[in-house]
Amino acid sequence: MFRLATLVASFAGVAAFAPSGRSAPTSALRMAFETELGAQPPIGFWDPLGLLKDADQARFDRLREVEIKHGRVCMLAVLGHITTAAGVRFPAEAGGVSYTDVKAGLAAFDSLPPAGVAQVLMFIGLMEYGFKARKQEIEDASVQYAQYKFKWSDATLEKKKAIELNNGRAAQMGILALMIHEKLNNDPYVINSLLGAPVPFNV
Repeated sequence: MFRLATLVASFAGVAAFAPSGRSAPTSALRMAFETELGAQPPIGFWDPLGLLKDADQARFDRLREVEIKHGRVCMLAVLGHITTAAGVRFPAEAGGVSYTDVKAGLAAFDSLPPAGVAQVLMFIGLMEYGFKARKQEIEDASVQYAQYKFKWSDATLEKKKAIELNNGRAAQMGILALMIHEKLNNDPYVINSLLGAPVPFNV
């Protein structure tokens, strides 16, 4: 089950960016992709698999929406991984098992009964449904709050969006690395080990 979960996580982004049959964009549209948010130094526009070769603006917008969403989820996942690895738990239970008895990382599935796993998945599904139902309202409110509270200009907002996008990309690679190293030798924080400060994990 854990190997399947890791495999699914590894290819989630690839599946989301699978090419679809659409009419070829104009050269002007292609150039527009190359100047979109996220195409920035030092790499610039990077599409090694040619996923945008035959994409139109709607296809690009859908891929960008998926990328941002995956990035946000992975940023929360990395934070959750670090927090639970440090021993922090909510004072609650899932499937009759206290969270204090649940291991960190993918090993959590070893600690939870099927009812607990179902409870977690149902909670994720409810969050997904709730956000989808009010997505535009939430995003508009976030922008309005930033402009009112912090007095951000349009240029600053674009910069913050670029930062979020890059942090999300890094988090996608980060959580994938944590899962892989956990399953390899139960040492997800392998960099700490290499630096001589190993992190005890689920011991």
